Amino acid sequence: MGQGLHTKVCQVAAQAFGIPVERVYVNDSSTDTVANTMPTAASMSTDLYGMSTLDACRQILARLKPIREKLGPDASLAELASAGHFERVDLTAHGFFAPHDSRVGYDFFKEKPADFPDDAPDNSWKGNPFNYFTQGAAYAEVEIDVLTGNHRALFSDVLVDVGSSVNPGIDIGQIEGAFTQGMGWSTIEDVIYGDDDHTWVRPRSNVFTAGPGTYKLPAFNDQPEVFNVSLLEDVDNPFAVHSSKAVGEPPFFLGTSVFFAIKDAIRSVRQENEGGKETYFEMRLPATSERIRMYANDEISMKAKSMMLGGDVDKAAAYQPQGSF
Repeated sequence: MGQGLHTKVCQVAAQAFGIPVERVYVNDSSTDTVANTMPTAASMSTDLYGMSTLDACRQILARLKPIREKLGPDASLAELASAGHFERVDLTAHGFFAPHDSRVGYDFFKEKPADFPDDAPDNSWKGNPFNYFTQGAAYAEVEIDVLTGNHRALFSDVLVDVGSSVNPGIDIGQIEGAFTQGMGWSTIEDVIYGDDDHTWVRPRSNVFTAGPGTYKLPAFNDQPEVFNVSLLEDVDNPFAVHSSKAVGEPPFFLGTSVFFAIKDAIRSVRQENEGGKETYFEMRLPATSERIRMYANDEISMKAKSMMLGGDVDKAAAYQPQGSF
């Protein structure tokens, strides 16, 4: 799937055994080895399989410890395994990891205890929904064409806390992909289906944007022209393998920094077109070319919106574009 999971699992095993990563092989998962394995979802793959791998490696190393003491600290893993084989030591291990320990548990309906401090964080008495959180921040610069509504992402700086990264190259790639996905979701990916605002879509409730001809995904040219990704590393995280953190999905929302930069650019344009007066306007996702054009409130878009709304200029100024088609 391109998330680098096998590479990270190989790294965990290689570090545990003190061998080159090229000597580690990962087989496909199968229910004849682990009956109730977890899906690779919610960005927890490295947490789950990394910790399971580390657990299995530690079991084997514990069984080989007496042999290590006999052969000395310079003995290779191959030598330990060979000696263990002849001494009937089990060289296989079943590793398992379940992240939901006693710390994790959340009750939405639990009442606040009478002895709970008043200055405690909101709802903290209801429990912990997760073992840990992944933090991040992003900055984006964009340029919009007021006449066509097109935009360009010029620059983006992204900083994400990934704990102590198992593989920085993979994590940076995951961040770049998640950021681009979030950017596309908030700018060009517009879902259109048959409803009161799109009566021309037949049958009603049918999804019109059912393929790449109508539902636009970000391409290579859509990503920021200058795209910097940094990792906030060396952060202690005792709840995942080697103090790492989940990185696949958390950076997704950072891509909306491009959307908010577009909104800020539109605010500047509207202020210029409205004689220096800054007025509040609601802007909904996604920031498609059509919506950017209609939000600009220049002479052409105001005339078009006024005609559509029966000549009501006030309504035209606050008009909320509903879709791209």
